[in-house]
Amino acid sequence: MIRVICIVIGYIFGLFQTAYIYGRMKGIDIRQHGSGNAGTTNSLRVLGKKAGAIVFICDILKCGLAMTTVRLLFGESHGDMIYLLSLYAAAGTILGHNFPFYLGFKGGKGIACTAGLVIFFHPILIPLEALTFFGIFFTTHYVSLGSLLVYIVLIIQMVAFGQAGWFDMSQPYLNELYILLVLLAALAFWGHRANIDRLIHKNERKTYLTKKSEQ
Repeated sequence: MIRVICIVIGYIFGLFQTAYIYGRMKGIDIRQHGSGNAGTTNSLRVLGKKAGAIVFICDILKCGLAMTTVRLLFGESHGDMIYLLSLYAAAGTILGHNFPFYLGFKGGKGIACTAGLVIFFHPILIPLEALTFFGIFFTTHYVSLGSLLVYIVLIIQMVAFGQAGWFDMSQPYLNELYILLVLLAALAFWGHRANIDRLIHKNERKTYLTKKSEQ
């Protein structure tokens, strides 16, 4: 039951659909422009750098706030599984972001929320994840490729650090943590299936931060 509560808490935070709200403030429905995705990359392309930055930061924070709320509520009573519960909160946030009920379950792809997961889960995860995403992005300018590789690296890191005892959880809880993370990765890959197809056929759109011209 406590897992469900954590997912619900996360889902409520995830319902703050930053890209959609910001777009409405500018008089548009972001889902009807560009790629149709209510997330950071499409906001950057359609509404500019300021919009992209605001959406990115807010989506990170809403995941972080959900995880922090769960830790404050259950840290003392469930300290032996608090990392697992915070991951459930992050999962709920991603679900709320991707499938907001009040927008017909059409939202984003959850990558900025995943960045929040990484940042607020444990600081040991941050350096390699940042290096992976920004290394891929500034080399290829493919946001989708960097985002998907982040999940692969995240799974590897979680297992490595989990088995090394960094999260202070019993093996059954660790196994559950790994399974949940794999499910989140599967959701991300499913959400990026069109991007994957374009990457394979070498016609994925590139994103640049310093100039307007895009492939």
